[in-house]
Amino acid sequence: MSNVEDAVVVSEDLLSALEVIEQQPLRDRASSYASLHDDLARRLESNPGENRSS
Repeated sequence: MSNVEDAVVVSEDLLSALEVIEQQPLRDRASSYASLHDDLARRLESNPGENRSS
């Protein structure tokens, strides 16, 4: 898979996760958003070879 294809898959996964979170009762959303944040942070930290600076 190319970097562009990878980015599309990640974007689609993120949008799906956000849609699921938004359908949850308000009291459950904060913990779901926190879990999503932790997952995204782990993904960023696990790929140190990528240049994240602009």
